[in-house]
Amino acid sequence: MLQFRFSTVLKELSQSNLKRPLTGIARNKSSSPNPSCFRTACPDARVFSKVKTFQAGGHRPLCASPWIRAFCTKTEGVIDATEQVKKDEDATTAKRRKAGILPSLEDLLFYTIAEGQETIPAHKFITALKATGLRTGDPRLKECMDMLKLTLQSSTDGVTLDKHLFKKCVQSNIVLLTQAFRKKFVIPDFPSFASHIDELYESAKDLNEGQVCAVPLQVADYIPQLAKFSPDLWAVSLCTVDGQRHTVGDTKVPFCLQSCVKPLKYAIAVHDHGTEYVHRFIGKEPSGLRFNKLFLDEDVQHRCVPQTVNIGPVHHIPGVTPPLYTDKPHNPMVNAGAIVCTSLIKQGAGNAEKFDYVMNFLQKMAGNEYVGFSNATFQSERETGDRNFAIGYYMKEKKCFPEGTDMTSILDFYFQLCSIEVTCESASVMAATLANGGFCPITGERVLSPEAVRDTLSLMHSCGMYDFSGQFAFHVGLPAKSGVAGGILLVVPNVMGIMCWSPPLDKLGNSVRGIQFCTDLVSVFNFHNYDNLRHFAKKLDPRREGGDQRQQQNFGPMDYESLQQELALKDTLWKKVAPAESNDDSSTTVVYRMESVGERS
Repeated sequence: MLQFRFSTVLKELSQSNLKRPLTGIARNKSSSPNPSCFRTACPDARVFSKVKTFQAGGHRPLCASPWIRAFCTKTEGVIDATEQVKKDEDATTAKRRKAGILPSLEDLLFYTIAEGQETIPAHKFITALKATGLRTGDPRLKECMDMLKLTLQSSTDGVTLDKHLFKKCVQSNIVLLTQAFRKKFVIPDFPSFASHIDELYESAKDLNEGQVCAVPLQVADYIPQLAKFSPDLWAVSLCTVDGQRHTVGDTKVPFCLQSCVKPLKYAIAVHDHGTEYVHRFIGKEPSGLRFNKLFLDEDVQHRCVPQTVNIGPVHHIPGVTPPLYTDKPHNPMVNAGAIVCTSLIKQGAGNAEKFDYVMNFLQKMAGNEYVGFSNATFQSERETGDRNFAIGYYMKEKKCFPEGTDMTSILDFYFQLCSIEVTCESASVMAATLANGGFCPITGERVLSPEAVRDTLSLMHSCGMYDFSGQFAFHVGLPAKSGVAGGILLVVPNVMGIMCWSPPLDKLGNSVRGIQFCTDLVSVFNFHNYDNLRHFAKKLDPRREGGDQRQQQNFGPMDYESLQQELALKDTLWKKVAPAESNDDSSTTVVYRMESVGERS
């Protein structure tokens, strides 16, 4: 309710030197002043947002309405009506919550886990947390885990938490924990999904085909250091866009990225320079040839590219109309394109600075989990890299590199990047960063631009699996990149990232068990890019309560108050959007949606 300081108004009226009568004041039919003119309950209930006071030596009409308005003004220090109402509501909510009428999120979480008990064993809370897919080492839960450790050390028994101690532990991360325990993550029923992953892992584990680093047209010890891995090693790790984690197998054994680093460094190049600049030097088409072929895309005049676009260096010959671009690697997923892409990173800097720059990027993509370097593999690659040296010299002759590039130095840098080590767990977070539009799921940090992520996933989809790319796109329908170390980096856009690793390779250089796992994954779940989510009923949909449905859900009208109480986050409100008629004429559904405060004006 508006508050007015009448003394200030009367004082101003008494001190005003009016030169003519107040003819602007309309009177009622009896020509008598309205006795309620100084009240807020005027016949005209509308309130001016701004009421100007009288100036000395003159006057202004006090109202233009045929009804008498109140002589009122908002003076300094008076509280606005909307502000006062909001403060009253906040105070009421605080009193109700303090009195136990409206439970806090911490209380609700305690009741959910305690299941009627007065205390919660610490191991029960940790077990329930892991069932949601979150880890105790998640950086987003650091405050909660640190406080839990201190609380258990200072408590009397050191193993249980009462409601007070529990609230003290979780209050720093209550929003994330509430989302987890209310199954608001992209995979709501995570234990069931994880059990399916374990089954697929065990099914692929039985395969005994393939050779370790056996690539056609190459000797068995193509990179001697890689041939030392046991063929029995097999691991799968996944990370969702909400940071849910699951691993099975030898997921902590480090291995080199090899060609799996190609999409990552391409993403860095596009992030730094933009798509147009990068593709002045590299094409976008599948080559249809071996990944290490000594071959460039030399004739593209037949392609329908706008003539106004200058994509790359052109060699002008007198009397001959040049093509738009010539002598370029087909795409950044083959060796020639990856070598040129390497030359675009941190141009002008030394290899040491370049290497640190890429390592920093990859560590951010991995959420600061393990990213290392195998010097033995680097030396092994450089000693046996004659084919890559031949490709480099051929591209130098064709002027494929940016001006001033030191080709031999770039090849050293190329071998270094192939020798970067990861584990299945850290690589799955990298894949999840691509699935999450460039944001690392477990740190929330933006690492790559949306443009870089989009272009990287597009090329992974069409060119990422060597000569198996077409079949993989057809049967699996997801962006992926394989490497001769046995890794397959798989991305399910907007859902999760997966890393499969097993050293035995097929004739095309792809992990035998990894290919089997990816194929089985899409046969069970509707993750294929062209699976119809509404009408493809033969597959499981682990996102059935996730995605856009998390932002808008249908509830009965009677549930609104309980939802508002239970889900009254500190920075969100449940708002009624609009009533919507259902197909059944006998019922009406009211739609509610959770919106951030201040989202609407």
